[in-house]
Amino acid sequence: MVDYVEIRPSGPLKASIRPPGSKSITNRALVCAALAEGESVLTGALDCDDTRAMIEALLRLGIAVEHDRAAAAVRVTGRGGELPSGDVKLYAADSGTTARFLTAVAALGHGTYRIDGSPRLRRRPIGDLLDALGQLGAEAVSESGNGCPPVVVRGRGLRGGRATLAGDVSSQFLSGLLMAAPYAETDVELAVVGNLVSRPFVDMTLAVMASFGVVTNEPDARRFIVSAHQRYRAGRYEIEPDATAAGYFLAAAAITQGEVTVEGLSRGSQQGDLAFCECLRRMGCEVRYDSDRVTVAGRPLHGIEIDMGAISDVVPTLAAAALFAAGPTTIRGVAHIRRKESDRIGDLAAELRKFGAEVEEHRDGLTITPRPLRGAEVDPHDDHRLAMSLALVGLVVPGVIVRNPGCVAKTYPSFFRNLKELSAR
Repeated sequence: MVDYVEIRPSGPLKASIRPPGSKSITNRALVCAALAEGESVLTGALDCDDTRAMIEALLRLGIAVEHDRAAAAVRVTGRGGELPSGDVKLYAADSGTTARFLTAVAALGHGTYRIDGSPRLRRRPIGDLLDALGQLGAEAVSESGNGCPPVVVRGRGLRGGRATLAGDVSSQFLSGLLMAAPYAETDVELAVVGNLVSRPFVDMTLAVMASFGVVTNEPDARRFIVSAHQRYRAGRYEIEPDATAAGYFLAAAAITQGEVTVEGLSRGSQQGDLAFCECLRRMGCEVRYDSDRVTVAGRPLHGIEIDMGAISDVVPTLAAAALFAAGPTTIRGVAHIRRKESDRIGDLAAELRKFGAEVEEHRDGLTITPRPLRGAEVDPHDDHRLAMSLALVGLVVPGVIVRNPGCVAKTYPSFFRNLKELSAR
């Protein structure tokens, strides 16, 4: 593992790429396939730290999983919602999706399940999910009493009923409950209080569930009803490329005034983060959609004001592009990203300033005012999304060094290799 990587200026990029499979879809499909009865085959699956954590946890829950990394395929033999009894210890590493989804799933079992993770995961909140599970008849507690992992679930089957949960911390709480809900004893109604952040990820969850045969009724934008005794159907499921990962290369086209095509994605994508293309269009880029690809052509950029609450994972990527715009860019609606792998407002602002930019923090975002840029050695704060976004600056500015590049293994292990290959073309 290298301590740092230096990014070399490339000139205008002219290239096409197919990023690896979506991490978010892969982990959702793994859960649905594990709860189904029989064998499912997931193609295009992402191999990264987060998906490995999910697979390892499913194995410990007695689910047969065969992962062919070379073929990007996973074979899952589900047990129809049956989980092992007794004491089961699950380790989620840094993976928030693994910890949160499997906390909800564990409530379906009849045993004691302890879900733990890395020191960083132990700082990420999960209390709202535990409260909602309690309303549905489960016993799930934060072992340390601070609303964070480790979590202990004493499963006795999920009763069902109605639960309310806050929507302003993480959409993963709602997604985990939705995926477990078909196996509750009675219908489950989930009501969201307040603003639901990252709504497209909930829509993604509903789409994956539907592909496995479970339909959710949505009376309005804040209520979700899952009828009891529905069951997931095993089958073959294709995972599309990761739209968040695609954003790095589309932003590279904007930053270098080049043209990059991402293959395997189109307007019909399940992933809300493809809306990042429209952010780049608002900044001045040309965007073209085809049936199986999207292309961004760089043009002179100008600053924008934008609410990114629905697509908060691409905030660091847009911030990197904003360094090259004429005029300031203000990002709002993302207060919840302070509790991600890093403080993606405060830590991001600190690193952008190293390049010479003027950055003002807000409670729910930041304003980036471009200034003459200089090379810098940046620290991604062990956050994969900061590492990949900050690296983009080096495609234009000499002397950009990214420390701890290995942190990208969380979701995109081959990122720096792929970026170098595109630059070489």
